[in-house]
Amino acid sequence: MSAAERLSDALYGAGWSTVKKLPEPVAVRLGRSIADLAWKQRGKGVQRLESNYARVVPGAGPERLRELSRAGMRSYLRYWMESFRLPAWSRERVRAGFDPKDIHFLTDGLAAGNGVILALPHMANYDLAGAWVTTKLETPFTTVAERLKPETLYDRFVAYREGLGMEVLPHSGGSAFGTLARRLRDGGLVCLVADRDLSASGVEVDFFGETTRMPAGPALLAQQTGALLLPVTLWYDDSPIMQGQVHSPIEVPGSGTRAEKTSVMTQALADAFAGGIADHPEDWHMLQRLWLADLDPAKGPS
Repeated sequence: MSAAERLSDALYGAGWSTVKKLPEPVAVRLGRSIADLAWKQRGKGVQRLESNYARVVPGAGPERLRELSRAGMRSYLRYWMESFRLPAWSRERVRAGFDPKDIHFLTDGLAAGNGVILALPHMANYDLAGAWVTTKLETPFTTVAERLKPETLYDRFVAYREGLGMEVLPHSGGSAFGTLARRLRDGGLVCLVADRDLSASGVEVDFFGETTRMPAGPALLAQQTGALLLPVTLWYDDSPIMQGQVHSPIEVPGSGTRAEKTSVMTQALADAFAGGIADHPEDWHMLQRLWLADLDPAKGPS
């Protein structure tokens, strides 16, 4: 384990052991202070956030982008402060902490018994949304986690999410897709973060007028299992309660090859994500390269 990996593991461990013990107002102030400090330092993450927001809010000048990135960092640190404290929240606090609109798409889909796939972008706090599902709806679900380094840090995240009632599968290894398909065929729920996939297997989509790749998994699972595919977007307002929108189901096209159907469905997911992100850009926590033009210096800015 490298020194950087040991430091990362120690910092996250301190977050879950220390921040969760803080009074909520103190944790809120701490998160905002850390966010503002990181924003003022203008590291690579903040600069990338502004670059991404420039696609989301076309025509925004430098001052507007700076405002957005500051709000974005505050939103991002709110996510972390909440996540560190979630294990200590009461069931009542979790139930009251999220107010999703059109939840009937999810509950009706589960009642139909064919399984449901929820696909989300990196917005607001999807861990809180997941805890709300397991607590308020009393519905367990399965998700996938990227294998982080060091392994001890990955284990921390798995333990944290399992403690919230989620079944967590490793992204690597090749067996996740089959397990997800079995859960759906049994009428279960699968939740996947699905706005970034820069692997060779990602599906190219138009996203805010430029090309990126998003995971094929949600569309392929819906085709293979008959499960309902629902986009979900999340955001914060000025209250302690996170907001959300369950969007209309994405239908499997009636004709075309599997690849063609996957392309159409993934583009529909991208469009739903884009609508939610455009309405609440500061709650989209994309501090990494996303668009293909940013991955190839010959095609655009780095």
